[in-house]
Amino acid sequence: MKTLAAVLVQQNAPLEFWELDIPPLSAGQVLVEMAYSGLCHTQLNEIRGMKGPDPFLPHTLGHEGSGVVLEVGANVTKIAPGDLVVLTWLKGSGADVPSCKYGKVNSGAISTFLERAVVSENRVVPLPVEMPLREAALLGCALPTGAGAVRHQMKLEKGDSFALFGAGGVGLSALLAATSAGAFPRIAVDIQSEKLALASSCGATHLIDAGSENPTQRILEITENRGVDYAFESAGKRVAMEGAFESLRAPGGLCVVAGNLPKGERISLDPFDLIRGKKIIGSWGGSSSIDEDVQFYAQLFLRGELNLGALITHEVPLLAINRLIDSLAEGRVARGLISFDFERSKK
Repeated sequence: MKTLAAVLVQQNAPLEFWELDIPPLSAGQVLVEMAYSGLCHTQLNEIRGMKGPDPFLPHTLGHEGSGVVLEVGANVTKIAPGDLVVLTWLKGSGADVPSCKYGKVNSGAISTFLERAVVSENRVVPLPVEMPLREAALLGCALPTGAGAVRHQMKLEKGDSFALFGAGGVGLSALLAATSAGAFPRIAVDIQSEKLALASSCGATHLIDAGSENPTQRILEITENRGVDYAFESAGKRVAMEGAFESLRAPGGLCVVAGNLPKGERISLDPFDLIRGKKIIGSWGGSSSIDEDVQFYAQLFLRGELNLGALITHEVPLLAINRLIDSLAEGRVARGLISFDFERSKK
């Protein structure tokens, strides 16, 4: 069996499309027919070399998606052929098989930019049969990272004030969770008017265009000089991280940083703000327990309480993935999806 894959052969160059032989499954591995894959800034950072030199070239990419199980290796008990699954970079239960090779092409425990993917058992989560695979793809990274930070790290409650810096897929997921929890006000900061409009549809009560006004000053005005209880940064920009921290109330405000800066870049904070009681922490996937959290978000969606479709702004076939990558780099994508139905329909 073969698979078409978008392969990173050289940093700062378009992905190349290679037809790869699918290797026999090792114990603990799963073969998935991909339906959708998400694209986020982590892949952009890898492709553009912002994480430093890449010792694993050529290799596959992608860490969020959905599909149908085709085959399972020995000792796999979590899922079975025919199951609908989320593919996620977050480790859940099951065997941990850290790497795979498609001939000379390297792959990790999970890749999703290919028609059929060999992944580790602990990187797939079964889905309810009613869950549409298009929206399910977001449960692999965007939702657990953004909403997870609000639920598990902030533990935000009704009436807490919340500011979002960066209205991409992860940030909008955090906003949906803050809206569900009853935060007020819910402030969204971005430089793209289209993303601010999306934030409004996801529950933001106040919108700040960081290209035309100072977010910290505006947030102080909105909160009557108090600052916000919680700030979430997902823009992956130094100025956004610093602004999110500055916007906090003192004492007790908490900033959660989920964005990734290019390797070697640093942020600057006033240490007196730390002494005054402001807090800043990072987020590794929103501290999610992925097996449980996927089921939680799937049920919210099926009950009509989670508008995942609002996060999806772009959808392209695999052969157009480089165009989607460019759009993401230009800041025009909230969450972009690669759809594999288009590829299969041509065969």
